[in-house]
Amino acid sequence: MLIAALLSWFLTGLFIQQSKKRGWGQPIRADGPQSHLAKEGTPTAGGVAFTLVTLLVWLVLFLSGQGGDMREALLVLAALGMGLVGGLDDWFKIQSRMKGSGKKELLAREKFPLQILFALIFAYLAAPYASHELVPSLGWVGDIILYTFVMVGAVNAFNFTDGLDGLLAGVAIIVLLPFIAVSPVSALLAAALLGFLWFNAHPAKVFMGDMGSHAIGAIAAGAYILYGDVWLLPIAAIIPVAAVLSVVIQVISFRTRGTRVFKMSPIQHHFELSGWPETQVTQRFWVVTGIATALVWYLLGGRP
Repeated sequence: MLIAALLSWFLTGLFIQQSKKRGWGQPIRADGPQSHLAKEGTPTAGGVAFTLVTLLVWLVLFLSGQGGDMREALLVLAALGMGLVGGLDDWFKIQSRMKGSGKKELLAREKFPLQILFALIFAYLAAPYASHELVPSLGWVGDIILYTFVMVGAVNAFNFTDGLDGLLAGVAIIVLLPFIAVSPVSALLAAALLGFLWFNAHPAKVFMGDMGSHAIGAIAAGAYILYGDVWLLPIAAIIPVAAVLSVVIQVISFRTRGTRVFKMSPIQHHFELSGWPETQVTQRFWVVTGIATALVWYLLGGRP
């Protein structure tokens, strides 16, 4: 974990240097919080660094016989698949900004089929290894459908949680805490996120991007499916759940009634526009995540 944290710190710093040279900056929404306009041009896609560190250090452990069992390989498979989807999205965004034209991002109709495909592969392979600490299995077919839905939902929920300096990295570390003693991949990701958080803490010198958020969502969902209980994930990941629900509610309300429920979605921006400083939103969301994850640990009897 120490090696992963230090390597992530080094590679993230290197990524920032190279990004500035190449102009890989993040565009900022003009209709968002005015305090965010100063972030225009901040290097993005920094999640590439901690994702690669997590996977490469695990590969070294695997080759030395310390990489864990089939469940760890499945977590890596999920992170690779979903990370590639997010990385493709990052690539289009960066290229579009640099060239001023071209494809701006993956459209939902392009992204969702890819997410479903990788989630379905994971669910099919993971079903025999899944943990059912609290709730019985739904049967082979039922479990595969459930795990596919949870994996896709988690990836998008964690993606929506990104957007404030340090928010997603801190939330993810806390959510993964119940499994760092039994899952090398979870432990390595948490450690790599610490290295990344050094630069992503407010004021952020680098943003995470979609590869990072997709890989985080995949590993978090996979860890709860394989080591805990899939039904505990929405409790620990209460902030990502709130983020994605706020987007869904906002869209439905605007399309059906022509009005917005929130000042801006995802919900973290609603609180910003309500007068909460960005750092306060981040820290309070960490606190909420900590309490929710502590409850999950209690429900698991203090063990993963």
